[in-house]
Amino acid sequence: MNRQLRLLQRAFGGSGIKHRATGACFTSAYTTTAADSQQTKLFINGQFIDSQASEWIDVRNPATQELVTRVPKTTGKELDEAAHNAQLAFHDWRRTSVISRQRKMLDLQHAIRTHMDELASSIVTEQGKVLSDAKGDVMRGLQVVESMAGISDLMLGTKLEVAADMDTYTVREPLGVVAGICPFNFPAMIPLWMFPVALATGNTCLLKPSERDPGAAMLLAKLCNDVGIPPGVLNIVHGAHDTVNFLTADPRIRAVSFVGGDKAGRYIYERSAQNGKRCQANMGAKNHAIVLPDANKEHALNAIAGAAFGAAGQRCMALSVGVFVGEAGDWIGEIAERAKALKVSGGFEPDADLGPMISPEALARAESLVQAAADDGATVVLDGRGISVPGYPNGNFLGPTVIDHASAGMRCYTEEIFGPVLTCIRANSLDEALELVNANRYGNGASIFTRSGACARKFQSQVEAGQVGINVPIPVPLPMFSFTGNKGSFLGDTNFYGRSGINFYTQLKTVTSLWRKEDADDKNAAVHMPTIH
Repeated sequence: MNRQLRLLQRAFGGSGIKHRATGACFTSAYTTTAADSQQTKLFINGQFIDSQASEWIDVRNPATQELVTRVPKTTGKELDEAAHNAQLAFHDWRRTSVISRQRKMLDLQHAIRTHMDELASSIVTEQGKVLSDAKGDVMRGLQVVESMAGISDLMLGTKLEVAADMDTYTVREPLGVVAGICPFNFPAMIPLWMFPVALATGNTCLLKPSERDPGAAMLLAKLCNDVGIPPGVLNIVHGAHDTVNFLTADPRIRAVSFVGGDKAGRYIYERSAQNGKRCQANMGAKNHAIVLPDANKEHALNAIAGAAFGAAGQRCMALSVGVFVGEAGDWIGEIAERAKALKVSGGFEPDADLGPMISPEALARAESLVQAAADDGATVVLDGRGISVPGYPNGNFLGPTVIDHASAGMRCYTEEIFGPVLTCIRANSLDEALELVNANRYGNGASIFTRSGACARKFQSQVEAGQVGINVPIPVPLPMFSFTGNKGSFLGDTNFYGRSGINFYTQLKTVTSLWRKEDADDKNAAVHMPTIH
């Protein structure tokens, strides 16, 4: 722990920011120091409160296995209290002018930018990302908050004079209380995909961060308090199955947003639908990159290595499959050499390229799929299993791993590994490569590396994936667009953030009005400057 603390202080230029498990300065508001550890609080009605839970979940630093905090399995009474306060807050928050909500989003984005280092350090400690990647996690979420500064334009309705003296117009209104259920792999970005859009459109929110790394979400709640977002507008609850069951069943909750794995996503979507709620569920992925022989070799190999192994492969948009067409297959060994040069270490190490996986169970599963590849006849060109990381003997580390000569029937291809593993398949033509990609059940993203505009255009028009990259390895759209995964990667009708996000968190009311001109009375002209309050 002392080593991690020294690295953190060095990274941020002093001792003002401390490691969470040593009594972190920036977490004192939302953790309670128990006899042997810190306990994460609930955030209900603008207050950080101690849970009365009888069951707790340990959060451990994945690089060291040291206990960071304990997360409560929120009690039924506490969940009810959170929903009740969110419902009460909605009545006033929905009547807040769009300009006032816009102002809060501007204040929140400034607060997040100011506290970037604290958010990033929490992510490194709890989730294991390297520091630069943790800051990227925060930054991509911050961009969604910044986009909400344009909420006044995004909330505009439409109007048409349909007959003499008769107008029909639409008004975009909030739904009410909404819920967000977040994964472990983006502790800041995914909460920021959800609650800022919900709040900017006039809703109130119950947010459940991952029980594996809740610290970033708790700090975001504190920042919401600091900028004056009213009590009850954002509430944070913790837990596992019982909390999810409450959020997907309670009648006060009108919509549920989820990002995570397939099994949980299908359960949450189906349960939400059965209870009459809107639901958007981003789930698993198997993202492909097709590499043509005419590609810019250096650019393609560097891009693929970064996209496959960054964040220890724990991204829903990680590039997990390379499809090498023709002579491009000769480059696979060079990708392995680049991957071998990446440094695996604790996230606060200044030269670390990737950190640990989230848990020993996740590590064991990834290692088992690498072994399955070898058993099925694939070639493990670079094997990251059993890597020794100096200074971190207990970490959940899997080094970059490259599998060659895989085929579509192997488990290493059909299952999402969610680790720093690149599965390579060889194809004879672009058509064969496209057929392989389109036959996969997932549809988050796909990329092509080529210098041919004709090949790129063919790929763009024929590939069955929601987000397409052309010489771009991780084509995650900025928030002026929306995250548009499809096929088995998404359940729902409306995607995350951008205009789709606005549509998800709002409903249209259509009004038809008749004001007969003969009923108008003559009035004196008003000469004062009109004002809006």
